[in-house]
Amino acid sequence: MNIHKLDLLLPIRKKLDALEIHNYKLARFLCRVIPASCPFESEIKLFGELIIYIPPLCKFNPLYDQLIGLRFRAICYLDRQSLNA
Repeated sequence: MNIHKLDLLLPIRKKLDALEIHNYKLARFLCRVIPASCPFESEIKLFGELIIYIPPLCKFNPLYDQLIGLRFRAICYLDRQSLNA
């Protein structure tokens, strides 16, 4: 039995994966907008004791891997630009 999975985000994923960074301002913008670590992970402490730990939820984002890859390409572009300067 062959079941085809319908992936509605596939075109967006492909565009994000194919995006090349050739602009310094765009690379800086992407590095500012896309966080390096999950901003939702947190610990709630009371009197120094851990009460609640909220794990990182970014892995539930269906575009997480593409966004992290895009941020990495932007960082690499900025690094190449700083070496050439």
